[in-house]
Amino acid sequence: MTIKHAIIACHPDEDSFVLSMARRYAQTVEGRLQKVAWRDLYRIGFDPVLKATERQGSPGADVSAELAQIGEADVFVLVYPIWFGGPPAMLKGYVDRVFGAGRLLGSEKPEQGQGVLAGKRLVTLTSSGSMRPWLEERGVLTSVQNLFDRYLAEVFGLAGTDRYHFDGIGQEAPEQEIRAHLTQVERAAREVMSHFVFGGVRTTG
Repeated sequence: MTIKHAIIACHPDEDSFVLSMARRYAQTVEGRLQKVAWRDLYRIGFDPVLKATERQGSPGADVSAELAQIGEADVFVLVYPIWFGGPPAMLKGYVDRVFGAGRLLGSEKPEQGQGVLAGKRLVTLTSSGSMRPWLEERGVLTSVQNLFDRYLAEVFGLAGTDRYHFDGIGQEAPEQEIRAHLTQVERAAREVMSHFVFGGVRTTG
């Protein structure tokens, strides 16, 4: 079964761990003959600013072009760092403009159809310099999961979500540890593909 994965990566540094995660995920699924739509938001110069007309349900030309790139994806993979307790502003803008395309201000449903995410799977790969216990003590991971997993699943009608977080990522992180994390990314990609082989809906914390 051929699955299309729309990988949406967000980090200004092309050599970052975030982009390494995105590339490793892509390599893993492509190695299983899956399709990939690669969206590196900084490199494509995505404009995250929501326009007034878009709040009235009229997507801009750049948004329509973006939807053409990620259309018919079975899995949407968000890859980003946690900055100041949340995702980068550019990624939030992508959710506002692209995932929310066609919605009228204040409406719960897209104006036409069910939207690009309806019935699809959302996978999230995040990184942080802070360690998981520190983030959990302050409720950061729970907050991000509530807003960018559970809320999106409910509002956009997702079939399921999977989240994988990698902590302690910084310039001083040992190379051996980075390699181990990327191996875990490969395992995550295989787990995601298994949903389509064996069926079922599961959320991974």
